Amino acid sequence: MKRSIPIILLALLLSSCSGWTINPLPGPTPFLPPTSTASIYTPTPVVIGANTSTPSISTLTVTPTNTFYPTNTNAPFSTDTAIFTPSPAPTNTPSGPAVSIKILGCNTSIDITHGMGEVTNAFVTVKNIGGVELTNIKTTLFAYDEGREHPDKTVELTSLPVGYQVTVKLTVDSTYKQETPIQVEATSDQGTFPREGLASCSDIGIFAPDPDALNTPVPNNP
Repeated sequence: MKRSIPIILLALLLSSCSGWTINPLPGPTPFLPPTSTASIYTPTPVVIGANTSTPSISTLTVTPTNTFYPTNTNAPFSTDTAIFTPSPAPTNTPSGPAVSIKILGCNTSIDITHGMGEVTNAFVTVKNIGGVELTNIKTTLFAYDEGREHPDKTVELTSLPVGYQVTVKLTVDSTYKQETPIQVEATSDQGTFPREGLASCSDIGIFAPDPDALNTPVPNNP
């Protein structure tokens, strides 16, 4: 029995289909480094603070740094809006005595009553523009070619209240048919005021004041 076992093994070897009497042992497999499994990357957006189980979208909130108010064109009308009322312009009224002298015009005449030839008559308005009443106010006319002193050279009034004016007629002896430069001066108990003058007093013509209105104080005209 023991001898039959090797014979059976030999028969199996000979009946192999490869045709080899003895099949060679397989050679060693060349060494290859182990290949790692390739990683697959999916472009999934990363959301900070989001739950991994439930996707969420964060909302960006912008806080304005400037506060805008409606302009006058779109602001609602309010009856409570204050209405601007301009203040009246201050007037430069002197606190002390002051006058304004205006020469309205002149004319000439012949004064026979006082034994004079041609005389020049000037119509003058004096205004009290100061802050005090003027007392014993005198208005005097001077002429460049003046001759003898005329009795109507100066007109005196007892007083001229604040805010009042008076028109007077003053007369000087002057040269016949000559242009006469003149000056007018006003004085009072409160002082002497600057003179007002003309190089040539124009003819007042028909615009001469009413004689009945002379030497009477009236409120100042605007």
